[in-house]
Amino acid sequence: MNFDAKIPSGPLPQKWDRYLTEAKLVSPNNKRKYELIVVGAGLAGASAAASLGELGYKVKCFVFHDSPRRAHSIAAQGGINAAKNYQNDGDSVERLFYDTIKGGDFRSREANVYRLAQVSVKIIDQCVAQGVPFAREYGGLLANRSFGGAQVARTFYARGQTGQQLLLGAYSALSRQVGLGTVAMHTYEEMLDLVVVDGHAKGIITRNLVSGEIACHAADAVILATGGYGNVFNLSTYARGSNATAIWRAYRRGACFSNPCFTQIHPTCIPVSGDYQSKLTLMSESLRNDGRIWVPKNVGEKRAPGDIPESERDYYLERMYPSYGNLAPRDISSRAAKRVCDEGRGVGESGLGVYLDFSDAINRLGLDTIRERYGNLFDIYKEITDENAYEVPMRIFPAVHYTMGGLWVDYNLMSNVPGLFVLGEANFSDHGANRLGASALMQGLADGYFVIPYTIGNYLTGIKGGRPAVDHADFRRTEEEVRARLKRLLENKGKRTVQSFHKELGKIMWDHCGMGRNEEGLKKAIELIPQLRAEFWENVTVPGSGEELNQSLERAGRVADFLELGELMCRDALDRRESCGGHFREEFQTEDGEALRNDEDYGFVSCWEHQGDDKAPVRHREPLDYEHIQMAVRNYK
Repeated sequence: MNFDAKIPSGPLPQKWDRYLTEAKLVSPNNKRKYELIVVGAGLAGASAAASLGELGYKVKCFVFHDSPRRAHSIAAQGGINAAKNYQNDGDSVERLFYDTIKGGDFRSREANVYRLAQVSVKIIDQCVAQGVPFAREYGGLLANRSFGGAQVARTFYARGQTGQQLLLGAYSALSRQVGLGTVAMHTYEEMLDLVVVDGHAKGIITRNLVSGEIACHAADAVILATGGYGNVFNLSTYARGSNATAIWRAYRRGACFSNPCFTQIHPTCIPVSGDYQSKLTLMSESLRNDGRIWVPKNVGEKRAPGDIPESERDYYLERMYPSYGNLAPRDISSRAAKRVCDEGRGVGESGLGVYLDFSDAINRLGLDTIRERYGNLFDIYKEITDENAYEVPMRIFPAVHYTMGGLWVDYNLMSNVPGLFVLGEANFSDHGANRLGASALMQGLADGYFVIPYTIGNYLTGIKGGRPAVDHADFRRTEEEVRARLKRLLENKGKRTVQSFHKELGKIMWDHCGMGRNEEGLKKAIELIPQLRAEFWENVTVPGSGEELNQSLERAGRVADFLELGELMCRDALDRRESCGGHFREEFQTEDGEALRNDEDYGFVSCWEHQGDDKAPVRHREPLDYEHIQMAVRNYK
């Protein structure tokens, strides 16, 4: 299979400009002839649908919520990166590009990342024009703060509500196009399959989550912007509705899945408190600007944090990574927290926690300043833990937060299935093996506002044969397969709930494909997951019918997909015999416990191709050829 990334020729800083100059254009009159489907209405989906509608395309946007405002992008807290250099601290497009490549442990595509850094500066202007209330300095300029993996302040923010405010901006642009009639919103509609006609993506099959109606929708191209798949672990910081069904159905229709094992563990989450929990809560990485992370030096310490003197505290990130300290990248900070807890120095009843302490910052800056910067985050922490973090340190521990893997795309953001485009977290392209904080919002808006409006024209100008009708044989066949799958779930009269299977899968994934991975554990998971999947189809119970609101049926379909995706993640992790970013194989580490990459044998993007049920997938490679920079040992010390 050919994995030509279609990267423009020429020097790296000029590739995107050259692309824009040479790109094929669709004239304004012809844009009205094309119909596009956008699945998802978070930052990537809403910005794409709004931008394409404004250009004149006919757009259908599908979201399984009651409103795009419910998209999980709303949960992002700390900020969005851009190389504006408002602080005059040495930032530039080149530096943002390098920090992103290095942060991803040199496992992302160079050209895509450079383009991301270039268009980042436009995103802020776009959002300010929409009325996004970014924080400002006393003189009126937009304020910036630092995030992990960078030594400059390039993160724009709206207190701890940045994702919400950016989503409201994108939603306002989308709503305008809905009002003008260029975008048709389909709420409570979940994509259950992709329709491929003559090798091209030409539509989707959906189920209305209120009425249960199954419908076919045809288009000239399909855009997936459906987020990540971290809920395969069950407990994560994702919203419970976040799922992998859209991209997994596309994978089963021929779209290759890249780097599925690259999972980000976020270091500042509220620790697990019991088996009753359905999700975990993130405390923004922005807190690491002013909070200091520490654990007791003594094993088994039971004193309250205020009773432990400074001389008996280990500020381990400051000790281990003095150049970056508490703002070391997420993967490194997470593993460091796991290490000190494994040594028996963790805090809290479970021992799986570390302190995030603001006492120094409060003494230095004053309580009012800390409350102004982070007040809503402290309120969330108080609501969940009943502890006042102004008076006692927060307790945090790593948790699943993001997935860097996703469907393979080329420079146009098109998958290997022609006509299927993938944006934001649903694709693999920009973050490599680890995402730096505040880069997810940057990628989602870059893809939607500034990339897909240009690149989709290259495909549309070359397609032949037009748009098929929804009574085409491929639509009918795909719809029948969807109905048969739903029927099988509903007719299964087992004894176990969907959630019980999800919890068991999540434990297998966390134990064997979580922060630490090894050959024995991954092989064990690859043995256990198919057994669990077989039991699921034999013993799951799904009450109710398909002709009504049925959340058990929704969840059953999503967990069924997780049971397949989880196995692929473990296969990818077993195949990649190196450590890089969030993928830490315990057999491959340096003497001081850092990730040990193998650039000679694994300097590539893994591209997994589905071969059919009960058949092992085939792994292809896209070599990562770095022209502008050299791969180097990642060092934050």
